[in-house]
Amino acid sequence: MHLHHVRRRDERGITTAEYAVGTAAGAGLAGLLYQLLTGGFGDKMLKSLFDHVLGLLGI
Repeated sequence: MHLHHVRRRDERGITTAEYAVGTAAGAGLAGLLYQLLTGGFGDKMLKSLFDHVLGLLGI
């Protein structure tokens, strides 16, 4: 039984590490998207998207 408790404790540590990696990856992706959208690329992309939607609506 003692080995079962040790193994279970190790699995909880792995889960915590997975959450930490996921959080760091999410923060990195958010930073990248922020940089893209606040630069010239973001302005062009939003204008293109807006024009496309207006074209679909026939406006």
